[in-house]
Amino acid sequence: MELLPEDCFAHILSFTSPLDVCRVSLLSSVVQSMADSDFLWEKFLPHKYQEIISRLVDPPLPCSSKKELFARLCKPSLIDDGNKMFSIEKTTGKICYLLSARQLSITFGNTSLYWSWKQVQGSRFAEAAELRTICWLEIKGSINSEMLSPKTMYGAYLKVKIADRAYGLDSLPSEVSIEVGNYKSQENVYIRSQSKRNGKAYCHCNCEHNDEWLEIKLGSFYTEKVQVQEVRMCLKEVKGVHLKGGLIVDGIELRPKTYEQ
Repeated sequence: MELLPEDCFAHILSFTSPLDVCRVSLLSSVVQSMADSDFLWEKFLPHKYQEIISRLVDPPLPCSSKKELFARLCKPSLIDDGNKMFSIEKTTGKICYLLSARQLSITFGNTSLYWSWKQVQGSRFAEAAELRTICWLEIKGSINSEMLSPKTMYGAYLKVKIADRAYGLDSLPSEVSIEVGNYKSQENVYIRSQSKRNGKAYCHCNCEHNDEWLEIKLGSFYTEKVQVQEVRMCLKEVKGVHLKGGLIVDGIELRPKTYEQ
């Protein structure tokens, strides 16, 4: 490989992944020099990355190389006036987003009788939404597929906490769905409160733990390379007439399925 012209070798590596390049760079100092080229690492940066940088709340300091810029963008950062969080997955370069609760459409979300907005410990954003009491629970989110990595399978997850005072959330199953063009996935889940087992927090199988928050999987979808479509995500329980409360919503996270490995 060391006999190949530098630009030729970098071009070959551009068809691999950031993880593969880091592994190859360990072979020798000569290979490392070629694997660190700006030409190569710009291939791994998101499309229109300069426009993305302009939307960051705290833009990164000038970077000495495209590889350094890639590493900085791997760290989750607030974007769009603090209403979203952006990052790229370090092993693949795929785009990840976390939409804040303020970016979601929450039915009656601006009515203080039903929902309150406040700072919540562990939240990624300035405020989260806490359900006071309601019988019509409906939380929607959307994103343009152009903002995500093309030709990628994504998972969408509602990031929530269950307050100690929670009630009525698991009386009936909630419906989760994703729609992209003519594609739609839909299933029912129960929102269960956390309980204690042997002194440790325990969550039922409908949710997954991630830091202090639980994740309710809304579904999966695939982003096309050319066609730009709106991705619509939803959790709702509108069939019951009973009251429910105590659900704290941080936002909806979209991340490549490879990110879960």
